[in-house]
Amino acid sequence: MTASDPHDDDTRRQPRVHFDRHAPGYRDRFEEQTRAFHAGCPLAWTDTYGGHWVAAGNRELLAFARAGQKLSNDHDVHGERRGYQGISIPAPERGKGFRGGFLEMDPPEQRAYRTALNPYLSPAAVARWIPFIDEVARACLDERIESGRIDFVDDLANIVPAVFTLAMMGVPLKKWQLYNEPAHAGVYTPPDSPDMPRVVEAHMAMLKDIATTLHEVRAHPRPGLADALARLEIDGKPPSDLDLVGAMALLIGGGFDTTTALTAHALEWLSQHPDQRTRLSRERDTLLDTATEEFLRYFTPAPGDARTVAEDCEIAGKEFKEGERVWLSWAMANRDPAVFPDPDRVDLERGGNRHTAFGLGIHRCIGSNVARTVFKRMLIQVLDRIPDFACDPEGTVHYETIGVIQGMRHLPATFTPGRRLGPGLDETLETLQRACDEQGLAEPVTVRKAEAKIR
Repeated sequence: MTASDPHDDDTRRQPRVHFDRHAPGYRDRFEEQTRAFHAGCPLAWTDTYGGHWVAAGNRELLAFARAGQKLSNDHDVHGERRGYQGISIPAPERGKGFRGGFLEMDPPEQRAYRTALNPYLSPAAVARWIPFIDEVARACLDERIESGRIDFVDDLANIVPAVFTLAMMGVPLKKWQLYNEPAHAGVYTPPDSPDMPRVVEAHMAMLKDIATTLHEVRAHPRPGLADALARLEIDGKPPSDLDLVGAMALLIGGGFDTTTALTAHALEWLSQHPDQRTRLSRERDTLLDTATEEFLRYFTPAPGDARTVAEDCEIAGKEFKEGERVWLSWAMANRDPAVFPDPDRVDLERGGNRHTAFGLGIHRCIGSNVARTVFKRMLIQVLDRIPDFACDPEGTVHYETIGVIQGMRHLPATFTPGRRLGPGLDETLETLQRACDEQGLAEPVTVRKAEAKIR
């Protein structure tokens, strides 16, 4: 890391702000703080967490996305390279000694992972799974539809993404609960919580099962993302098992909690705006796509990522020194009034919606097609089967902080009871597991192009 004069640094690190996205209440102050950034300091320095830059403006984020090798995602957990700390500020205590998958790698290593996984996650690859996704969502609603009560998080938005993610990975569907708890609780549980030991134990059980899955797939290959990773080679050598476990954990985290968060917030907003809910349902052929992008922009599930400056350079009119940390706020950039007129309002037909909810550049979310598809399929079934749902604000529980994911723990709702359309969740998962096994649903789209057939 380049040595520098503290006085020069004080002059260079301007303007200075206090910014702590992990602080209690930040979620409630998000709009106010975002407006302040955009009004005067779209790129500023904060002394929190050892000091780092905060990029809030859309133009500034685009400049960083185009910076190439001047920025690094590397998490050098063993101190073998330059000691960079990956994509989190501060670097998490939990999970030391392990990289967060290919999101904490730089090219060419990062590129090798994405190349191996892309045939499973392209738009055409994900579209094959729509009957599968619909059947999971149907079963979830059937479990609650006769009661007139549902928790949209616990009973729907947690389950569908989890089951689908495991199906794509080639992990038995019946294990969704083993993975579900740590995937969500690991994000929303504060480090000082008395519940943290239990969360850590659940997280370790998940990682152990991931490692077991890798060994099983090597010994007895079966289709899925786990197989693609187990067969991956970089420069003729397989990655370490620790890196492969990290990659699978990244896919689980990205596949579970983010889609849950987007779905819960959209349903809460639609409950609060019943006229817009009716309009969206009526005009879904023209509105569903733009509404999905607008919910992504407005509720940005993953608020941002960190980068490390890899060389002394100038970006977006500021000078940076090697080793400095930068927080790229996708969520704040999505409220930039220079790009989004009336940014603090949800506009279901907003056009030209170039949001940054999936990030920018080479590290843009590899699962964006999955998130969009799963969200739309759940939303359509809710609009069709329980169109008069009303969420209960008294029972709604948002994450205490939105530093990692802008999520929700509970979203209870009531509605006019309806009738079941098929078997419950457990029986449905058995049927879907047979379909996965018999039809090879988790094959890459280069091998299997046919849509899933659910009998």
